[in-house]
Amino acid sequence: MTVSPPRADLGTHEVSNQPAPRGARDLWAQDLPLRSAIATFGGRSADLARAGAAYGSEELLYAAEEARRDPPRLMLFSRSGHRLDEVRFNAGYHRVMQEASAQGYAGAAWDGQPGGHVTHAAHVYMMNQVEPGVCCPQTMSYAAVPALAADLKLAALWRPRLTSGVYDPATRPIGEKSGATLGMAMTEKQGGSDVRANTTRARRDGDAYRLTGHKWFCSAPMSDGFLTLAQAEGGLTCFLVPRWLEGSRNGIRLQRLKDKLGNTANASSEIEYVDALAYRLGDEGAGVRTIIEMVHHTRLDTAMAPAGLMRAALAEAHWWVSGRSAFQRRLIDQPLMRAVLADLALDWEGATALGFFMAAAFDREDAESRALARIGVALAKYLGNKRCIPVIGEAMEVLGGMGYIEETPMPMLYREAPLNGIWEGSGNVICLDILRSLARDPLAGEVLNATLDAARGRDSRFDAALEAHRARWRSLPPEAEARWFAESLATLLTAAALFETAPDAVAGGYVTSRLTGARGSLPGAVAGLDTEAILQRLG
Repeated sequence: MTVSPPRADLGTHEVSNQPAPRGARDLWAQDLPLRSAIATFGGRSADLARAGAAYGSEELLYAAEEARRDPPRLMLFSRSGHRLDEVRFNAGYHRVMQEASAQGYAGAAWDGQPGGHVTHAAHVYMMNQVEPGVCCPQTMSYAAVPALAADLKLAALWRPRLTSGVYDPATRPIGEKSGATLGMAMTEKQGGSDVRANTTRARRDGDAYRLTGHKWFCSAPMSDGFLTLAQAEGGLTCFLVPRWLEGSRNGIRLQRLKDKLGNTANASSEIEYVDALAYRLGDEGAGVRTIIEMVHHTRLDTAMAPAGLMRAALAEAHWWVSGRSAFQRRLIDQPLMRAVLADLALDWEGATALGFFMAAAFDREDAESRALARIGVALAKYLGNKRCIPVIGEAMEVLGGMGYIEETPMPMLYREAPLNGIWEGSGNVICLDILRSLARDPLAGEVLNATLDAARGRDSRFDAALEAHRARWRSLPPEAEARWFAESLATLLTAAALFETAPDAVAGGYVTSRLTGARGSLPGAVAGLDTEAILQRLG
């Protein structure tokens, strides 16, 4: 029997009804809400325009993909048996770190120019769309700067290198480097968020100390140093532990790398201090009060990150539906698709506006702004991260089966979505912190109420929702109702921020769907949105 060869002209691999490849994207020029927020709150547009183009270049996007595809590897020993306690990274990781440093991610807030924290927040927002794994070491390096103010000598050595814009991953002591990163190691297995239960011990060694203990979570373990907590004679104390010493490694032993859900380009580890040399930062017994400055600033980034992640997911979904058709119509022209995307976009716009609203409070130095930043960043972190997971899940569904494929960014974004809600205090911790802040600092409540009152008169539905909130909460709620209280406050504060940055279609749509009860429990279950105006800002 003669078998005919397969025909080569059947056309089964002709590509149709697929969007054109996205390629490079300008994360600044193509993001109207970002530019509006920067114009409103005073960030440095020219610097961010350069950063947005660089972050979205094909070269950097490819480097980010390579960093995720080839995750960090733990190298405990050299081939000759000497301890290394190092982590090796793909070259793509180093390339993205280099670009983030050069563009000013860690240093922009501290260079003395106006709008530093707003500009920094924009770096966080954009870089989370490219490679969230580098945000951890960059954010901690940024946030360590105010904590270093507790010791002028240490600050003089470390601050210029943390803010230099130079990325130097070499294994050299800090005095020999022009650029550095600084991490944090607080969590222990027996205490978790209760750092006062830490058991790591510090003993004096001349002008320094020696630490012995185990830290359950230490992200970015190849940082040049770590701020950490240990029990000294005077109580729980903050220390700076250098990674490298003159002519030797410090007593920091890497136990293992954490096998995480996401954030795979970044290494997170367990470490053990074995008589590790450390320098005290602040007074003995004042450890929490000293390191809280670092925690406060990292919380700004955990409030800003979900806005960037939502933006990345929604931009991908919008690109997909704009270039794909079903049932003889483009997906973007389907009314139900438009309703879903517009509803999701309100959460992204809200998180973006509130994040930059808080960053602007960080830039102001008066007591009222500092109090607003303390309470407001916790509210922003709580609400933005609670909305991030369902928004990205729905955006993934927009792509259908392709949204579940690793060739798209959607699986990566979905795995990242829970992270910032956990880092620097999970939901319950944040809600309790909000109650404690309001109870301990009357100014925080006063400035928060003044901020909400300033938004009155913009929309009668907002005014009614604010009155309803105050009628229910004449005083602080019991602990069991802390989440309800925090969500209500954060949603009101988000609406107030949107009044400053967004058009009426967006701010009014947010009020309608989030404050009046006109929305169902699932995204897209809301009527009356101006989908045309909302989606124009997404595109």
